[in-house]
Amino acid sequence: MYFQAFIFAGLVCLICQIVLDNTKLTPGHITSSVTVIGAFLSFLGIYDKIVAWAGAGATALIANFGHMLYQSGLAGFEEGGILGLFSKLLCSSGIAIVTVVVFSFIFTLIFKAKD
Repeated sequence: MYFQAFIFAGLVCLICQIVLDNTKLTPGHITSSVTVIGAFLSFLGIYDKIVAWAGAGATALIANFGHMLYQSGLAGFEEGGILGLFSKLLCSSGIAIVTVVVFSFIFTLIFKAKD
């Protein structure tokens, strides 16, 4: 399982690095694109199979954020229609957002940014 996680996450990072080095896209463009690709793969039912195969290698990537947004939005839509979509959209991904903000704040206090 560790090898599969390493291979999948490494391949995604390799592809993103190649795109970053050979195009004029910014890291923000690539991050957004990978998030949308994760949501699209979730829509197609493929991302769950990737998670089953790669485990943490698939859940640690930004593509998983798109997957979580799609899954929680779909669950909300099934429960309450359009309003349910918006009310449930950030339920499962809320913990990821809070974790990123908290750890970013902590690392900002510990490390000094380069000029």
